[in-house]
Amino acid sequence: MSLALTDIQSQAQRIDCETPSGRQVWHVWNQTGGNPLVLLHGGSGSWNHWLRNVLPLSQSRAVWAVDLPGMGDSTLPPNAMDADDLYEPLAQAMHQLWGETAVDVVGFSFGGLVLGFLAATHPQCIKRMVLVGIPGLGISNPITNMRGFREGMTLEDRYAVHRNNLQAIMLTDAHAITPELLDMQEHNVQRDRMRRRRIARSDAMLHAMPRWQCEVHGIWGEHDALYQGSLDRIEGLLAACDLRSFHVVKNAGHWVQYEQAEAFNQHLQQCLPL
Repeated sequence: MSLALTDIQSQAQRIDCETPSGRQVWHVWNQTGGNPLVLLHGGSGSWNHWLRNVLPLSQSRAVWAVDLPGMGDSTLPPNAMDADDLYEPLAQAMHQLWGETAVDVVGFSFGGLVLGFLAATHPQCIKRMVLVGIPGLGISNPITNMRGFREGMTLEDRYAVHRNNLQAIMLTDAHAITPELLDMQEHNVQRDRMRRRRIARSDAMLHAMPRWQCEVHGIWGEHDALYQGSLDRIEGLLAACDLRSFHVVKNAGHWVQYEQAEAFNQHLQQCLPL
């Protein structure tokens, strides 16, 4: 892992929540800053999907980034297979941390699916929510040029797969794929214990949406590979909820908060004024 990642992580307090579904690992920056902001990362990721966001956002409030159950340093709940198996464990941890207090939550990609189910089943937990490049809307493109891992691959071979996959789905600028980022990706993928996810290819969020009771915001990358050719349809699909704003960030792919961090952070702070 890069020195930058290590330095950013060292500025956080690690909190291990022991829930009935297993241990969840959270990192919090500026814990005494109040107004908790919860960040849910994408698939095969960890808190570090927010590497370029946690410090700027924590200048004005407490920022909490979790390793979702079954990923990063958090344990896999028994029999958990997909996003709809993670919202209950997440609700358990949030209740431990904030009791009956509703908090702002941002969900990126797979984390947005978990957030959608959480908001539908535990609306009292969510004050405001921001969806970032989420699937599950019934119109996302298949990513056909993704590559898989084979037994016996060398680390160099694995890094070649990571480079291919990051460019296929996550980022638009190949120059953004640095050796440090490949190290981070390898570290995350090795710790992903939920490999057979299906809900992302469904329209599950359209069915959950009518039960959302909080205000909703959307932030998407202009060149999100999941929505090439259909980006203009997303805002209409979100009309069934209390959508307050929808931002498209220029020159960004699916991993918008990493590729265009400054613009993303500005949009997020506009969505969630203190």
